[in-house]
Amino acid sequence: MIDFYNEQVGLYGLTCLAAGSGGEKKAKELIAMDAKKIKWTRGLIGSLSRNKLGQFDGEKIGVGLYRPFSKLWVYYDRQFNEYFKEKLYPTAHHENLAIMVPTVGISKDFSCLMAGTLPDLNILQGTQCFPLYYYEKAKAATTTHQTRGLLDELENSSTEEVDSDGFTRKDAITDVALTDYRIHYQDDAITKEDMFYAIYGILHAPDYRTRYANDLKKMLPRIPMLADKEAFWAFSRAGRQLADLHLNYESLTPYEGLEVIIKNNAKSLPPFSLYHVEKMAFAKLTGRERDKSIIEYNPHITIKGIPVEAYDYVVNGKPAIEWVMERYRIVVDKDSGIKNDPNDWCREHDDPEYIFRLVQQVVGVSVETVRIVSGLAEIM
Repeated sequence: MIDFYNEQVGLYGLTCLAAGSGGEKKAKELIAMDAKKIKWTRGLIGSLSRNKLGQFDGEKIGVGLYRPFSKLWVYYDRQFNEYFKEKLYPTAHHENLAIMVPTVGISKDFSCLMAGTLPDLNILQGTQCFPLYYYEKAKAATTTHQTRGLLDELENSSTEEVDSDGFTRKDAITDVALTDYRIHYQDDAITKEDMFYAIYGILHAPDYRTRYANDLKKMLPRIPMLADKEAFWAFSRAGRQLADLHLNYESLTPYEGLEVIIKNNAKSLPPFSLYHVEKMAFAKLTGRERDKSIIEYNPHITIKGIPVEAYDYVVNGKPAIEWVMERYRIVVDKDSGIKNDPNDWCREHDDPEYIFRLVQQVVGVSVETVRIVSGLAEIM
């Protein structure tokens, strides 16, 4: 794709640059709109109109969260991924946590999810992220020793560390907010991280979602102060537990209450053939009715015994289990012809059971999430 883009820059970049303010309009008239080679965005057209070449950098390839419990490779580069937010995840190896909530004006019931890697904007309805940290590009030193003043000395005496990529990490929760929480709950042991997880817990509380259901469709969430520090710590602990489930689901033990049936004539198949998936489906009953306690993983494997309560864990209008079933199937994009084969992820990680195991892990995540959420107290 980058080679094709550079080819188009070579053909039309100088012409568009010479057009000045009309460069983007000129670019749209000239460039090849070939969906099989590139998907032109406004930012990429603007880049071409400035005669800016692209350069591939393998270090910018990293993992992103595309849909709930579904990861894809992402190119961490503003030129070719214009919605990439450096403040949250400036590079593929920078760490951060972010509470994702839908934007205002949603049509579905409110839900939220924790991200530990760069998220897609459409995980929820117009995703808004509230991070634990944010990153800023460090300012380059422009003064010499002889010309430094008092302000320069103060700036250079900062305790903020600049990492090898030239970024500094800052707390997204302010010191003022931390002080307010400590005063309200009369507890100096509270940290910003404790606050972050308490907010995640509150956003899951059934009482909160019911009480503010109308407001949550029209505006971003507002977090109430709880009655006392015992309530705060209860929500903070619950929020940590939920975050651990939603972030580290790939390392969890598969849900133990399931029955896996493998056909006898398939047990000798090579692992990548045995666990190959094309499209998972629920077992048929009569007509269009389906038995959601049974997932037909592929022609060789059936997973039985999925608890009905697992489907009570819903993210963006759909149970988490169904997100996995929808995303981990083979699909060919009609415009580009690109084949999205989730089995490639298994091959790239030399893990033939990844998807098979993921289904069982997300069943466990769902059951445990429902258990934790059902135990949350009223917020007031």
